[in-house]
Amino acid sequence: MSFLLLPLSLLMSQTNYSSKLLETAVSEFSQLPGIGNKTALRLVLHLLKQDADTVNRFGNAIIELKNQIKHCRVCFNLSDEEVCSICSNTSRDHGLVCVVENIRDVMSIEKTMQYHGVYHVLGGIISPMDGIGPADLTIGALEEKVASGSIREVILALSTTLEGDTTNFYIFKKLSKHPITITTLARGVSFGDELEYTDEITLGRSIINRTPFESTLGNNG
Repeated sequence: MSFLLLPLSLLMSQTNYSSKLLETAVSEFSQLPGIGNKTALRLVLHLLKQDADTVNRFGNAIIELKNQIKHCRVCFNLSDEEVCSICSNTSRDHGLVCVVENIRDVMSIEKTMQYHGVYHVLGGIISPMDGIGPADLTIGALEEKVASGSIREVILALSTTLEGDTTNFYIFKKLSKHPITITTLARGVSFGDELEYTDEITLGRSIINRTPFESTLGNNG
């Protein structure tokens, strides 16, 4: 069979590496999201050109990240300490809580410099197809936080997808029995499905112009 007729993935899998160490390293890098064998090989060869100290720093940074990173016990954001720098900041408005899916959303909102409250990171969204239900998220902890009476407003800032809308509605039903305001990002301002891909100005405006969640129910059927 001619090599020209073989799929590219099969050709890559048949690469004859001159070193087992090189092959193993490429295999590990190719496990990363969006990294194929060709890119993995390029990254590994780049590291091989660096001095030992540079490569050691790179490796140690990954090991320390995995071994020492924590989840903030207040908001579940990633943190170096038991309580993250946002939750421990006394200048933030702790009565205003923005509910997001993950740390990438926290970073996106922080870049806008338009939000001065705190966060609650769910760790995902409800997705039956992926086997993710309410019990797999930090929704229970959010409800306990609201029940404590220290929260006056919760902003639902999840992605505008079917799963995101489902999660928003589930949380709304859980929290609506408490005397708080529940809002969501302004949908009159166009923004993408994922917060991390939304430009800072647009996202900032959607936070400032947030609307009561009840007003969206008619649109959701």
